[in-house]
Amino acid sequence: MGRIGKIARRTFLVGSAAVVGGVAFGYYAYKRPVSNPLLNDLAEGEAALTPYVKIDSTGITLITPRADSGQGAYHVQAALIAEELDVELDQVSVDPGMPDPAYYNTALSAEAAPFRSTDDGFAADTTRGIMDAMMKFMGMQITGGSTTVPDSFEKLRLAGAVARETLKAAAAEQTGANVADLKTEKGAVILPGGGTLAYTELAATAATMDPVNDVALRDPSTWRLVGKEMERVDILAKSTGTQAYGIDFEMDGMVHASVRTSPRRGMMNGFDAEAAREMRGVIDVVQVTDGVAVVADNTWRAIQAVNAIDVDWGPAPYPAEQAEHWQTLSDSFTSDHQDSRFRDDGDVDAALEGAEVVEAEYRAPYLAHAPLEPISAVVQVTDDRADVWTGTQIPRFVQTNVAKLTGLDADQVFVHVLMMGGSFGHRLEDRVVREATEIAMQMKGTPVKLTYSREEDTVQNDTRQIAMARGRGVVKDGKVEAYDLGIAMPSVVASQMGRQGLPVPGPDLQIVAGAWEQPMQIPNYRVTGYRAPELAPVSSWRSVGASTNGFFHDVFLDELIHAAGADPMEERMRLCWHDPSRKTLEAVAEMSNWGNDLGPNKGRGVAFCMSFGVPTAEVVEVTNMDGAIKIDKVWVAAEVGRVIDPINFENMVQGGIVWALGHAMNSEITIADGMAEQRNYYDFEGMRLSQSPEIFVRGLENGDTVRGMGEPMVPPAAAALSNAIFAATVQRVREMPMNKHIDFV
Repeated sequence: MGRIGKIARRTFLVGSAAVVGGVAFGYYAYKRPVSNPLLNDLAEGEAALTPYVKIDSTGITLITPRADSGQGAYHVQAALIAEELDVELDQVSVDPGMPDPAYYNTALSAEAAPFRSTDDGFAADTTRGIMDAMMKFMGMQITGGSTTVPDSFEKLRLAGAVARETLKAAAAEQTGANVADLKTEKGAVILPGGGTLAYTELAATAATMDPVNDVALRDPSTWRLVGKEMERVDILAKSTGTQAYGIDFEMDGMVHASVRTSPRRGMMNGFDAEAAREMRGVIDVVQVTDGVAVVADNTWRAIQAVNAIDVDWGPAPYPAEQAEHWQTLSDSFTSDHQDSRFRDDGDVDAALEGAEVVEAEYRAPYLAHAPLEPISAVVQVTDDRADVWTGTQIPRFVQTNVAKLTGLDADQVFVHVLMMGGSFGHRLEDRVVREATEIAMQMKGTPVKLTYSREEDTVQNDTRQIAMARGRGVVKDGKVEAYDLGIAMPSVVASQMGRQGLPVPGPDLQIVAGAWEQPMQIPNYRVTGYRAPELAPVSSWRSVGASTNGFFHDVFLDELIHAAGADPMEERMRLCWHDPSRKTLEAVAEMSNWGNDLGPNKGRGVAFCMSFGVPTAEVVEVTNMDGAIKIDKVWVAAEVGRVIDPINFENMVQGGIVWALGHAMNSEITIADGMAEQRNYYDFEGMRLSQSPEIFVRGLENGDTVRGMGEPMVPPAAAALSNAIFAATVQRVREMPMNKHIDFV
């Protein structure tokens, strides 16, 4: 194909793409077409139409631009394309591709608009459309917010369908057969006489053709993969220890680095590296922003040497002691700090006036992300390009920030996204890449691998927000009559986006996420968000604002229900006006056999939270062992519209429950002398294997909208545990970590 042909196909509403003598297909239906990244730097005779499936004479590659940190994102994306493409998962390879605006996340707008997910009115839909246009304009290629499945569900199936039909057209052209007489199966076109043409044999012909855009998605009754139990595309590698992660990346001529930056998150006044320079394997000592780095011949020596540097750190730009952080939140419950009041039903003040008021205060601490794989990045900078190899959820931000640091154009920065061994929101930050770039700029042409020590990562972690809530309520005639919840926290969005140089106008939805949008019809119902002044840097931690607010909102609701003398499950069902949400409560009640006699020293707690548009109900059962609590069983029911892979779904939910309960029981980051006191897993414990309960999971498919489940199981878990502890001990635990108030076995 000549240059004119390539230019004519640069933008498409629906299309396919050919690369290196082969063909690449994909689909994206936008009001305005976007440029196709696969067209860049094509040689003569190559064609590129759209970005999701590449086929050449050597095989089939599926482009899976949503990052994988262990949640099965590559697998789910591949399965959605493969369903319509008619290939088996063992016939393809997956590749996250290069970052590009074409891969912007179409589902992020749902969480960015200040409307409940149950609101499908004109204003809500219009605002979501405006937000989606903004995401597209900014090229927001982000993995997060439980959006991988909502973003991909239709888009990637259409990509597979366009590819399939174009390959059939190529087979018709190649053989003279009628397209209507052709079928596809297992990566091949089936000819009328029973012969087959592998997709790889059709790539060259398909590359010369316009894509077949008029396609229909197959009826769910015919699905081979979606909704069925599958073997994940990465399960063999992960089961045999052969999966390569970012930390495993190596290349010729690479040097190793480690850093120390201010543990008070402030300035470095100066340092003395004389001792470090004399240590074995040290190549150089260089400065980075607010800190110092050692370059050595291996990671261990770099870490040992950087820790030997005598550094004079400046003060913290926030209160130096933990008690001051709590006091700042306490002082923020004033009208001057009010950030939002999206929920204000009835007349709460009148209902509280003169009534017997139930009151309670709740606290949730800073928490580190602490993924198992150490944070690392490899960066190589030359005069005309920069390459980055790392695990990241924000490849476009990485590209932009490296370009700014190096003075290169963004299209001269190549970000190679690698598999991640955990994230939980941590890799929505790119500090490690920026520091690796600063070092690499001082060693032009040399690839630099920067690896954080566990201690450095924990101390420098942009944690989950610290938060406090105060509830006031009234019960009447055995029912919840008034509910008033105020929540104070620093702005997660302002802190996180501030590090990317982006302004955040208007209220921060995360301050009240997981609270204001609950589908409960309480006569007098108010949720107010108070924005506390900035304290320690905070970031997105699995389920973000809902991670704290799901605990606050539901435990206070449970307190009101008990004050009313009502059954916790029945009263939640009565209050719940949203049918899909009520069905999750009905399902978890049936799963757990709610209401049966548990016997002595047992207790059960139920909790409900809608977050990321997913109604999730959970029941926790515990045993009171002479005042110490053992968690026995957990039941979870969630409405997600469609379960893509039941095995992956169950495993992700079970992992999320262990994550949520472990942190609720044991974990916190506290500040002393301006620094995080916790440094490693020994003082930031999760849940022990011996403490892990049986976990039973059910994914419901009653809703009209497909949702993601990476985060929604987290917010109700701590609440259900607290409610279960109360049922077993009559002790209310209103603060996390709960081991401050009760022992766990």
